[in-house]
Amino acid sequence: MIQCRNVKTMETEENHNGKYQTRSSTSSLLRHGSTLSLLTLVSRVLGLMREMAKAGFLGTTALSDAFSVAFLLPNLFRRLFAEGSMAVAFIPTLKEYLLENDKQKNREFLSCIFTFLTFIVTLVVMAGILAAPLLVRLFGMEEFDEAVLLTRIMFPFLAFISIAALFQGILNSLHIFTPSGLAPILLNIAIILCAYFLSPFTANPARAMAYGVLAGGFLGAAIQLPFVLKNGQRFFFAPLKRAFTNPGTRKVIRLIGPTIIGMAAYQLNDLVSAALAGNAGEGVVSSMQYSLRLQELMLGVFAVSIGTVLLPNLAEYAKSSQWEMFNERLLSGIYIITLITIPVTFFSMTQGEVLIRLLFQNRSFDETSVTLTLSAFTFHMPGLFFIALNRILAPAFYAQSDTKSPTLAGVITFTINIILAAVLVRHFRGAGIAAALSIASAGNTVILFIFLRRNPDINIGPALRSVLLYMLKLLVLSGIAAVPVYFLTPCLLELFAGRGRVIAYGIPLAINAFVFAALGIILLVLTKDRQLTALLRAMRGDRKVRN
Repeated sequence: MIQCRNVKTMETEENHNGKYQTRSSTSSLLRHGSTLSLLTLVSRVLGLMREMAKAGFLGTTALSDAFSVAFLLPNLFRRLFAEGSMAVAFIPTLKEYLLENDKQKNREFLSCIFTFLTFIVTLVVMAGILAAPLLVRLFGMEEFDEAVLLTRIMFPFLAFISIAALFQGILNSLHIFTPSGLAPILLNIAIILCAYFLSPFTANPARAMAYGVLAGGFLGAAIQLPFVLKNGQRFFFAPLKRAFTNPGTRKVIRLIGPTIIGMAAYQLNDLVSAALAGNAGEGVVSSMQYSLRLQELMLGVFAVSIGTVLLPNLAEYAKSSQWEMFNERLLSGIYIITLITIPVTFFSMTQGEVLIRLLFQNRSFDETSVTLTLSAFTFHMPGLFFIALNRILAPAFYAQSDTKSPTLAGVITFTINIILAAVLVRHFRGAGIAAALSIASAGNTVILFIFLRRNPDINIGPALRSVLLYMLKLLVLSGIAAVPVYFLTPCLLELFAGRGRVIAYGIPLAINAFVFAALGIILLVLTKDRQLTALLRAMRGDRKVRN
């Protein structure tokens, strides 16, 4: 039975001497995820700086929409063939080879999957370059020719990032997370540098940023390769026939099959939403991208990091039938996500305009841009908790090599999202599309929980009531903490008005963040919140381990 009342649960880990020691699930998640979370934070901040550079050079103009769509297209295939498939199908399969401890068999599998991936991605890149005019036409771009050119420049990014995802899968299977955390950092740095230093030598800033995308994709793969080789994971190009017939490759393909359907549904959400936004008026596509970037900053630091750390561990527990450990680790992740994302959502909702003006308002990003972005952000943020929770629940299925359940959930969610987006965009434009995504994400969470309960080994059902009550508690406490911030904001903005963008919006934001955090912590302490206590104990214990 899962202990619902406290996030601190116990697990056994092997130390360097081969003996076993006991640690809390929360402490272990924090220990493995802290470095990755820090790198993800740096990446998300740089991602914001990238969007700030884009806002400064392109604003919400037709050229900005053209770049957004051109960058969206290879990213859709990236999530379909690279990151999604590597996490879902490759890591659990590689884990089996690593547990067998047969180096020759493992090397053969890596060589075959490397060859298979390279061949497939090369074909997709060639097809994407040729079909660029047909793809761009779906979005109703004013800068049609420029969007086609930018798409063709950036489509090879898919090849680089797919190889990077393979390297990341290898390293994550070995519980090595730092190099993969560096890859998106290099991507953002490359785009920012090219925007500022290459723009004078290109026809427009969008092309300079497109070249930065290519450079960043290459660096993301290059930074991880030495770590892969250092850890003894060798591979080579295998004959194509052998690559396709290798048992490991065939297992990955079987797992990817239903996953591609689910991922395709997920990506079609983005594709159709972008098409609806592109036809809703100039600047709507770009404003939604800016809004999503803010959401991803908060989402990526916690949910992505915890989800990345969870999958290899859950896969190990599932393969060795340690279901009690599996349940405890999964529940710990759910509690951590709940404790973090609900307060962050409330604070962001009260500070949306301040955030947008501080980060983006500059040069081409005018009052219209602020209004468009804020309208989308207001309806994106309520979905933060559900999107984060989905990132935690999905690895529970993938660890068991169950790709059908998340696939079915994705197809149902896609249907809900597209119907709602098509209806709401007519009256609310970008805000309607954002609201549809948040509602669909909540639906996806409910469906995943229902599917999770079908597995008799995953005894998470009794914990759901505890989680729901904890959610309700945090909603109330966060609402209370947000009230003073809501009324304090206009006074602070008036006090610091006219002193430059950083001071006028940055200082009020910092003061409000301090007030909200202080009130929130006080309320959690007064209510004797067990999750906060366990989290603090785990952090103190983690520091003692490191010292």
